[in-house]
Amino acid sequence: MSVHDDITSVQRSLDDLYRSLGRLEHQLGSGGLDVRRVRLDADHLRESVALLREAAAAPESPRRPDLVTISDAPYDTSLWVGSDDEGLGARDRHAP
Repeated sequence: MSVHDDITSVQRSLDDLYRSLGRLEHQLGSGGLDVRRVRLDADHLRESVALLREAAAAPESPRRPDLVTISDAPYDTSLWVGSDDEGLGARDRHAP
């Protein structure tokens, strides 16, 4: 089966679930917390399947991140003037 066929199968199952939930709500009433929770879960499933369908319709090839070249030349020491060495404190002061 293709991905499209699998997603369609899942969608059919969700449609069946919605019909069954409709019958349960008719019998039990829609005011109960349990019925509302199941309805919300089914709504989330429907949204997730829609997202899967969109992702499958337009597959993107994995994109490699742009590489950044880092020079081997030493950094300019003026960048660290007045900074503290992490865990050691300032260069001109002593630890307490």
